[in-house]
Amino acid sequence: MSEDIVKLVLASASPRRIALLEQAGLKADLIYPVDVDEEPRRREAPRLLAARLAQEKALAAVATATVRGLGRNVFVLAADTTVAVGRRNLGKTEDVDTAIDTLKLLSGRMHRVYTGVCVITPTGKRIRRLVETRVRFKRLSREDIDTYIQSEEWRGKAGCYALQGRAEAFVRALGGTYSNVVGLPLYETVTILEGAGYPVYFRWNQTPGM
Repeated sequence: MSEDIVKLVLASASPRRIALLEQAGLKADLIYPVDVDEEPRRREAPRLLAARLAQEKALAAVATATVRGLGRNVFVLAADTTVAVGRRNLGKTEDVDTAIDTLKLLSGRMHRVYTGVCVITPTGKRIRRLVETRVRFKRLSREDIDTYIQSEEWRGKAGCYALQGRAEAFVRALGGTYSNVVGLPLYETVTILEGAGYPVYFRWNQTPGM
């Protein structure tokens, strides 16, 4: 490929982000996940954590030889999602006891989902957005919790649930965008890319009905 051809790199291996990007009519030329330390800093608010990690992921991808080797016209997109109750960050859940405690915490109350989005343009400009969605769960019964634990959908998910799965049945109210909770706010992402000069609509015409 000529280095003059515009390319898009998604610095994530998340199947949900890949699917959401394709839902928006865009397909990354390269899926390039990077490893960054996702541990919150001392007293770091969840919203600031999401914004920081999105930028760190984008910068880490840009710095690699693989991405630099794609040429001059490369846009790098990265995102990070956090779930919070107040200032408490609910990270990715890996064990059953933590999952049960988290679901009990979310039961019958409102929580916030923050996604930080960062795009680095071919000129090195960083464009960042932080998107918030408020989600209120119904009061979860013991049966709700037990059966959701058995589903394994919670494993590895921030906040212990996947809205695109069975957990959507727990949602009484949602203020904001659905795609933000899944992991990539589409309105903001497409708007950033378009404003930065990425040929969004040209890509749409290349892949009709995608």
